[in-house]
Amino acid sequence: MAFPKPCLVLCSVLTFLSLNCGVFAKVYMVVMEDDPVVSYKASRKNEMRGVEAQKYKEMATSKHDVFLESFLPTGSYKKLYSYTHLLNGFAVHAKSEKAARILSGAKGVRLIQEDIKMAKMTTYTPKYIGASGVWPQLGGAENSGDGIVIAMIDTGIDPKNPSFGSFSDQAKPPPPNFKGMCRSGDRFPPESCNGKIVGARWFARAGQATGEFNATLHYASPYDPDGHGSHTASTAAGNFHTSVISRGYNFGYASGMAPGARLAIYKAAYPFGGYMSDVIAAVDQAVEDGVDVISLSMAPTSVSSGPASFLNLLETQLLLATKAGVSVIQAAGNGGPDASSIVSFSPWITSVAASTTDRKYNKSIITGSGLAFSCGGLSPPTPGETMYPLALADDVSIANTTDGSNGCQDPKVFIRSLVQGKVIICMIVSSNYYQLDTFAGMIDTIQKIGAAGVVITDRYTGDIDYDYQPIFPTTLPSAMVLNGVDMMNLMEYYGNNTARDDEGGVITFGATVRILEGRRASYSGERPEVADYSSRGPNIENAAMELADVLKPNVMAPGHHIWGAWSPTSNALPEVQGENFAILSGTSMSTPHVAGVVALIKQRHPKWSPAMIMSAIMTTADVTDRSGRPLMARRDVGAMVAATPFDMGAGAINVARALDPGLVLDATYREYLQFLCAVPGVDDAAVRRAVGASCPSSRARWCTDLNTPSVTVASLVGSRRVERRVYSVGGENETYMAYVRAPDGVAVRVSPDEFTIAPGEAAVLRIVLNTTAPGNAFSFGEVVLRGDRKHSVRIPLAVYPAAVLSP
Repeated sequence: MAFPKPCLVLCSVLTFLSLNCGVFAKVYMVVMEDDPVVSYKASRKNEMRGVEAQKYKEMATSKHDVFLESFLPTGSYKKLYSYTHLLNGFAVHAKSEKAARILSGAKGVRLIQEDIKMAKMTTYTPKYIGASGVWPQLGGAENSGDGIVIAMIDTGIDPKNPSFGSFSDQAKPPPPNFKGMCRSGDRFPPESCNGKIVGARWFARAGQATGEFNATLHYASPYDPDGHGSHTASTAAGNFHTSVISRGYNFGYASGMAPGARLAIYKAAYPFGGYMSDVIAAVDQAVEDGVDVISLSMAPTSVSSGPASFLNLLETQLLLATKAGVSVIQAAGNGGPDASSIVSFSPWITSVAASTTDRKYNKSIITGSGLAFSCGGLSPPTPGETMYPLALADDVSIANTTDGSNGCQDPKVFIRSLVQGKVIICMIVSSNYYQLDTFAGMIDTIQKIGAAGVVITDRYTGDIDYDYQPIFPTTLPSAMVLNGVDMMNLMEYYGNNTARDDEGGVITFGATVRILEGRRASYSGERPEVADYSSRGPNIENAAMELADVLKPNVMAPGHHIWGAWSPTSNALPEVQGENFAILSGTSMSTPHVAGVVALIKQRHPKWSPAMIMSAIMTTADVTDRSGRPLMARRDVGAMVAATPFDMGAGAINVARALDPGLVLDATYREYLQFLCAVPGVDDAAVRRAVGASCPSSRARWCTDLNTPSVTVASLVGSRRVERRVYSVGGENETYMAYVRAPDGVAVRVSPDEFTIAPGEAAVLRIVLNTTAPGNAFSFGEVVLRGDRKHSVRIPLAVYPAAVLSP
């Protein structure tokens, strides 16, 4: 039978769900007409700073208070936040819907939006993506990322985890541009900010207003009660060569992508989820504090209402963060392999897909008859080379049924004298497969009854892709046999060697088995594959599901079976409760990989804009393996197809090449405004409500006019000409030649097809697309600029050839 897709409850992207509580009091986010500290009118050079910015912040906060007092009765509301840095506005908990109507009609209000509920559905990789190969160029592992601060907006951090220990006995001061602070609290003492962690705050006022936040369970501090935030932080910038010990076994050594970078923690999500107003406050504070990179493992689960997905409050706030020079890295989502399941929309955000790696944990079980079965399970072997009697749980329990109904969740149903020294077969039901507490309960039960080990298999004859089996360490010898044919062969062997009486009771257990070691990793050198759960394009322009001229995802990074730090107090994953490390999967895991790489690029090239950094990552990504074979994408039930840009974006991240891309593309804030004003159905008023700025006088005709390192045309009718402006960041003159692989049904012409460019100079490429054979789907191609200094710049093409114009 087919199995359901994993929901990735704890190891995936944090997502927005609409709040529909059925209660009267609600939280609203209100944006005012007044400018924030980072005004769209001012260049970065002329932005307010220091005392001037602080005075303006205090004045804006005071004006918010006066505004609310003048419009709403005392006691009918509570202001939760004032937003002052990227947005000028506030979050308010109002006790009536009338308050929202009053505020929306008040003079000076630009935009009002109801708060949105957030809920989670969520080591070796530095070497795998080439990060460790560039560390020597940056002063060694401990200095790679030095001077860069990565903001982790997540569930907090466990400061005592070895991934976040101090750099040395004498902690380094924070980078001079970082002005954040550490808020101590429960399980987060003042010394938690030790040089690796340079700032920490928590945001939960919306959760407090709704009554969901419980200080005893969720900690009124930056401490991570969940584990998710610690895991992502260690992936981005965890210390170099940290021992990964779980269940008493050393699984190796882990490092973040940028081990020398600093971490600023903005806790805005909790085991119960979180609220968008808290996230908005966290982003606002992070940019004000002076962070360089934002790692954001959260996104909407669906397209917001309104004229365009790019205009929701979070997307536009992240545009302003980009304007302030902060790179924003966001999870693409875990809705794959369905088309248009992407949940990170805008071209100013680097949206990250998840891939597998070549690390495998292989183990086997061997039967007394010589059969061998490949299986999953990070467990020790059964002791010695002894063969152990095999018993179905039903056959050693009080009920003595034979249908596999004993789920091994209750120690009391077992007959202790029959289980001693045996390996027990426990059966799951496929519909419960991804409820990981089922497995933790099985392991706990088998340990309590004193059996020698456990083999977990499915009651039915379905298949689970071996690479997608649950993976967690145990101290009990255990194995998962979830291949349908193997399961049938194992049960046939058991049945043929088990003597029963006339009533079906077991007389003798003749089947034997031995469980082999399963905790040692092997490295196959295999190419990365797009994980089946990783969200796919094409990107969506609005709630009407119209397709957008923006490529998403942008790039792919490892996200499957990733080791990272964990909070021992977390009960989110029962099988690793009490441990400091866990192995998780999801685009939440791939996102901090890219955030760490961005820190390395920013250290090497401090003057590069966020758009230039995104370009460097995208144009140098790998689309083939070392032998030239195309990368593949997983679909449901293990099916494999050639990956397209809608699966992997520009490809798999290649750190060494991203640090030296040869050419980059850049985009300014004004050009992003031109893009917004070119979105179909979006008028000047909508743009002004969203970002506070009017459309520039010079308008772009198409969204494809934005200078991105890709070209996506959702409906090519006849022909379209697009321009791409490239800048040389190489060290010497270089001559490039353009090579085209045209999408099916499309003719592509690039001019000039050869050009020489000096360091710091710009060149404009004109790319003309013509429909030659209309189709009913996107087709894909690329423009590759190959330089005579060994640089290669790849621009992916995704085009829907809709119609040919009549002559």
